[in-house]
Amino acid sequence: MSCTTDRHDHHDVYAAQCPCRDVLDLLANKWSALVIGALEEGPRRFGALQRRLEGVSPKVLTNTLRRLEEKGFVNRTVYPAVPLHVEYELTALGRGVAQPLARLRDWVEDHLDEIPV
Repeated sequence: MSCTTDRHDHHDVYAAQCPCRDVLDLLANKWSALVIGALEEGPRRFGALQRRLEGVSPKVLTNTLRRLEEKGFVNRTVYPAVPLHVEYELTALGRGVAQPLARLRDWVEDHLDEIPV
């Protein structure tokens, strides 16, 4: 690990101190996976996201969007209007992780009947 850049030469998600775990925790969260999937369809306002993600509370959606924005997966754009207009969209990083998460969502839907509930 380079001390000057805080970057690693090698990442190991199994290592206790690897920052990969924080990213894995964020992306493995069901609401994060669903937000990213919903944003694959294009930019959305908060209300549209909340309607698409049935069952998510405003607080959980707000926290999820903030975490995804902090890590660079989602971009938040505020448009000066009355009332205030805010849109969320995937960044290049978010679009990059969207496909693997889509495959996971598809797998779950395809195999749900095989999994004991």
